[in-house]
Amino acid sequence: MVYQTSYVAVILFVAFVLFVVGMSFFLARRASSAAGYYAAGGSIHWAVNGIAFAGDYLSAASFLGICGMIATAGYDGFLYSIGYLAGWIVALFLVAEPMKRLGKYTFTDALDSKFNSKGIQLMAAISTLVVSIFYLIPQMVGAGVLVTPLLGLPHWAGVCMVGVVVTVIVATAGMASTTYVQFFKGGLLLVCSLLLTYCILNRGLSTNPDGGGEKPYHQFVTMTATVDPSGALKLSDPAYAAAPDWKQNAYGTAGFVKLTRDGLPSVWRLVEKDGSYSLEETEFVIHKPDGTVLYNGAPAKEGKFFPVGQIKELVVDGKPVAQTGPIGPWSYLSSIKESNIILWGKKYLKDGDDKIEIFYQKPTPGSKILRPGLKFKVDNATTTEKMNFISLMLALFCGTASLPHILIRYYTVPSQAAARKSTIVAISAIGFFYILTLFMGLGAMTNGVVNLLDDNMSAPLVALSFGVFLFSIISSLSFATVLGTVSGLIVAAAGAVAHDLMDNFFGMQMTDAKKVLSGKLASVLVGLVAIYLGIVFQGMNVSFLVGWAFAVAASANLPAVLMLLFWKRTTRHGITASILAGIVASLGIILTSPDMFIRYGMLPADAPHTLNNPGIISIPISFLVLVLVSLMTRQERDQSSEAAA
Repeated sequence: MVYQTSYVAVILFVAFVLFVVGMSFFLARRASSAAGYYAAGGSIHWAVNGIAFAGDYLSAASFLGICGMIATAGYDGFLYSIGYLAGWIVALFLVAEPMKRLGKYTFTDALDSKFNSKGIQLMAAISTLVVSIFYLIPQMVGAGVLVTPLLGLPHWAGVCMVGVVVTVIVATAGMASTTYVQFFKGGLLLVCSLLLTYCILNRGLSTNPDGGGEKPYHQFVTMTATVDPSGALKLSDPAYAAAPDWKQNAYGTAGFVKLTRDGLPSVWRLVEKDGSYSLEETEFVIHKPDGTVLYNGAPAKEGKFFPVGQIKELVVDGKPVAQTGPIGPWSYLSSIKESNIILWGKKYLKDGDDKIEIFYQKPTPGSKILRPGLKFKVDNATTTEKMNFISLMLALFCGTASLPHILIRYYTVPSQAAARKSTIVAISAIGFFYILTLFMGLGAMTNGVVNLLDDNMSAPLVALSFGVFLFSIISSLSFATVLGTVSGLIVAAAGAVAHDLMDNFFGMQMTDAKKVLSGKLASVLVGLVAIYLGIVFQGMNVSFLVGWAFAVAASANLPAVLMLLFWKRTTRHGITASILAGIVASLGIILTSPDMFIRYGMLPADAPHTLNNPGIISIPISFLVLVLVSLMTRQERDQSSEAAA
């Protein structure tokens, strides 16, 4: 898709970034000590910390990724919201107060509080870095997605911009500036998301998603065809022609037909019913061996790849209508449930050396959109599909309470009671926001704004259909969402390098000033790594990528945290082995998954297994290893306890 840059958007964006950077320099005086840099001195009010929790947690995955997934997969995208929110129950009842009691600056402090173990210090620091980097990838991808329509810059420029700005934020004031950036953007994100939801409901539903009459929607064509005795395909529109081998070539064997018109290719889905044929227009992308990419047969700058999202049949109270006008939330959902909406499927195929992605129409009853089953199969699901779904839900539910950048926020409040209160505030704010994502995602699905190549922009683009000003605000806030989350992640990663590895594991015995300096240098290094990965993973749904981060965190960290708190026989060797097993198992499954094979330039079918989400295997492995190793080494723990007595 080709976007038009707006000066209003640029001005608002620049003003917001300058405000954030200015806030960081203003708060820099709080970062003169290690406690100030890594934990904001433990002086943040619980209410501020609660909204900052929400600002940290409502990342690019929550705003961009979930809205985009709802826009393309309906309720299955909303399942991410449910999983993310449910994870906070674990944090509230099991982790919040113990983390505040056991830790000082980092996640490793809590795990190592009873052991003073070099093994725990090393593995917990590595786990923090791995999880933080996995979580950084979708945030940086989201940044690149945002700047293309907002500033007219390429994806890599947005990634680099976020890297630079966030490094400045963290390097100047650490957790103090990160907290107030997250508080500021968390509050504004709730308000502006509510405003966008109001606009969507006020516009209502329509079978002609033309942005309120501002932008015509591309109507996808269907034509009829017959097959003559020689096997040639005769089309109702003689301007198009099919190749003689239309049924035997790579397209035909996959259920599609490649046509040409005036020398330009097009791809159509072939539908056969009762001996007659019809051809439905698709959208497609051709990747040439020389790196050339064609969108619907033309270069990207020609703008021939169209946004999608349309109601095929709109039904209200059992009666077909063309539009509803302003509508309430419950009526909005019930109207979608009764209607028929065009979603889009995807097919990969090879034609010689060319790799082709084909997007085809899938008219879907609204009743199926508003229940699970489109992305995560429920009816007639295979064993692998069931395992992928259960694995994802496990990762989301267990991952929240084991994300290092979330856990270290408990150190910023003065007491355990404040930690509990801030968690309750966070749950309330996050839960309210996730309800809004359902309407924003469905609004994108039905308003003709979904970019099939990158659904991450669904929420900002539905805002654009209401005018540049709202789009500018939403996009700037989306960018702030990325800034806030990336800041927290880099603080966590910098703490792992400077405090856990350099000061504790290597025993460098640094002064407060050197700890702060080391943290700042580590933040620059982590920022550079994040920039590189954000460019490499361009195009993947950010919420899906965050699912991987949750899976690694739940596999590597949660078993160690829970068993340390609730099983007295846990040993330092058990914790060390558990973290290592969780990291290796989760990363091994992820790196050999079908979705990663697409990133390697291969087909999903080339992967050695069919599991995309590792949690169902890696989490039990981590628990099992901890129990077995702890039982094998319990004699050492008993001896240590006797010596202490």
